[in-house]
Amino acid sequence: MDVTVRGAGVFGLGIAWACAQRGARVQVIDPHGPGAGASGGVVGALAPHVPENWNPKKAFQLRALLAAERFWAEIEDAGGMSSGYGRLGRLQPVSIDGLNLARARGQSAAQLWEGRAVWDVVPSEGALAHIGPWMIHDTLSGRIHPRRACDALVCALEAVGVPVLAEGTDRGQVIWATGADGLRDLSEDFGQTVGQGIKGQAVLLDLDWRDRPQLFVGGLHVVPHADGTVAVGSTTERVFDDGTACDGLLDALLTDARAAVPALADAPVLQRWAGIRPRARSRAPILGAWPGRAGHFVANGGFKIGFGVAPEVARVMADLVLEGRDGIPDGFRVGDNLKANQART
Repeated sequence: MDVTVRGAGVFGLGIAWACAQRGARVQVIDPHGPGAGASGGVVGALAPHVPENWNPKKAFQLRALLAAERFWAEIEDAGGMSSGYGRLGRLQPVSIDGLNLARARGQSAAQLWEGRAVWDVVPSEGALAHIGPWMIHDTLSGRIHPRRACDALVCALEAVGVPVLAEGTDRGQVIWATGADGLRDLSEDFGQTVGQGIKGQAVLLDLDWRDRPQLFVGGLHVVPHADGTVAVGSTTERVFDDGTACDGLLDALLTDARAAVPALADAPVLQRWAGIRPRARSRAPILGAWPGRAGHFVANGGFKIGFGVAPEVARVMADLVLEGRDGIPDGFRVGDNLKANQART
């Protein structure tokens, strides 16, 4: 089967890989190039939602996080390039008042995470002791270097004969994974807001913590990468003039991070990043057939969890497009998003 993927972010490239692995003839088209949008960031925190109030979104995310090691290993083996993936867990401070709830969530995780990862409360130690006496430690969280991961996907696709083009003509089934621009197009098509672009800013520091777990402190992700850098992010900006400009909000973010984690204070800044990330109004990814457009599909809206859910997005979209099997969770389809909008209004 012929498949055209529009968009070379992690959703588009991941779906192209899954389809090619099943024998489809695939092409990826993106006029801006691979990882030019939200997928070209620096943070790469692959972290789960809290293990309670279980729902299809959390179950989908769990499957994706558990599948990530194999998914990225196959990508790296095929293309010979590292994605920076590592499942090293996450630490986050918990207050004395929150200890009972944190421990109860650990009991939920023991059941909901199928015994394949742990959510535990542990004493703070060493350089992190000043943050608070207790930390939540989960072993499900991972890290990835977004830019490198996109490059690794491109190398893997090239190795199996899938071109990533700046322009081209659609052939066969068409999958639209075009990020914030795609949400705008969907909104125009349906005459209602399906989602919007949210600006984020982040910073990359020269600090070698490569074997440490990531931190989530003060609402910020601190992610040690395998290349000896540490990423800190990100802002959440719904109103902005320039989606790619770094400004005072990033300076404030870095100041807050260094106050919370003094070990970051002397780390030189290597890169500042700003970009627009797609956020569906339902807060869940939008996956499935594009209503009213036969042969066209949508994969969008992975706000803050895009890299984390990418392996499962790739699998269910390949199932749907190539085999007609719909394993997309309730609440994830375009029609579900529209119904959610109508319910709110």
